[in-house]
Amino acid sequence: MHIIRPAIWDYDWGSGTAIQEIVGRDDPRIAEAWFGAHPLAPSTGLDGRPLDQVVAADPHGTLGEGTLRRFGAVLPYLLKLIAADRALSLQVHPNLDRARAGFAAEERAGIPRDAPQRSYRDPNHKPELVYALTRFEAMCGFRTPRRAAEVLSGLGTPLSDALSRTLDDQPSAAGVREVFTRLVDPDLAPSPAEVAQVVAACRRRLESGSPSPRADRTVGLLAGQFPGDPGVVTSLLLNPVTLYPGDALFVPAGGVHAYLHGLAVEVMASSDNVLRAGLTSKHVDVAEMLRNVDYVAAPPIRIAPETFHHATRVYYAPVDDFELSVTDVPADDVAHRLPSRGPRVVLCLYGSVVLADGAQSLTLHRGQAAFVPDRDGAVTVSGTGTVVQAAVP
Repeated sequence: MHIIRPAIWDYDWGSGTAIQEIVGRDDPRIAEAWFGAHPLAPSTGLDGRPLDQVVAADPHGTLGEGTLRRFGAVLPYLLKLIAADRALSLQVHPNLDRARAGFAAEERAGIPRDAPQRSYRDPNHKPELVYALTRFEAMCGFRTPRRAAEVLSGLGTPLSDALSRTLDDQPSAAGVREVFTRLVDPDLAPSPAEVAQVVAACRRRLESGSPSPRADRTVGLLAGQFPGDPGVVTSLLLNPVTLYPGDALFVPAGGVHAYLHGLAVEVMASSDNVLRAGLTSKHVDVAEMLRNVDYVAAPPIRIAPETFHHATRVYYAPVDDFELSVTDVPADDVAHRLPSRGPRVVLCLYGSVVLADGAQSLTLHRGQAAFVPDRDGAVTVSGTGTVVQAAVP
């Protein structure tokens, strides 16, 4: 096992303090810190070697036979810290078939993999799990058509009335598809003036005792950050989500979502494929986004943990690529065994802990992470603090 340094991203929605306080950096803004082996931004060891090269040099020893057989010679997950001070894009992630096809098409077109206009940076899907470290606000998945129609009704603008009528007439996935496409397709999307009318109506309704105050507040928040963007109105179609520290949300491929504010740990399939339709300064590919959306209304998927040995909670996502465990290490001089074998990334969130595998030990302070290869076997943790671990189920 060895310490790894994260790759840092400073997207414009990032925080000036949240991740910095954990990893001990003074960057003016950090949006994400990546702990993994994605080839576009791998973590590095203290010797400077990128983690993807470490894995490629010894796939049997680092990944183990089971992971190697199922996923090939790659680390199948990516662990992140994410800190949003403002909303980040209205987006969806592709499934595996769409990712492979889209990646191959952009490779044939000769678009560099790190080009800003690239939609598919790798051939992998990107289901993800978000574990909140602070209150974390998001939107995820479509409301039921009837509920979305209720939220839109009464605003009294031509746009909101038209959308509400469509959902009343088609209370189905087909109706959701029609109104969502009407809002984000560049050939159909409302003008900034039409968006502003809906925003003003939401503000008036909020002041007069709104039946949907959270939806109206979200419209106002997004309008302040992205004035005129049709994604502001699209928020009325989506489920609001609030996570408190320790809560976890799973976002499947095809699930439309946008994160609004907060600090969290994310674990996902090792991918950077994001298809955006608005609420962003990044590349927008609406046509491809629409081809990947799941229009079936469903409540957000919250993952309840299973508890092991009193100290560890494991969040099992309904995918094969990853699982997340959280271990609170009490000051009891007891070595607590971490779950799982195979390739693991362990990140110390609070305190100072010691990882040990019987042959060696490694101290992690807050914000430090270690890569534990399969060959190291079972690992225990002692000291005082909290660690999160990404592993293969």
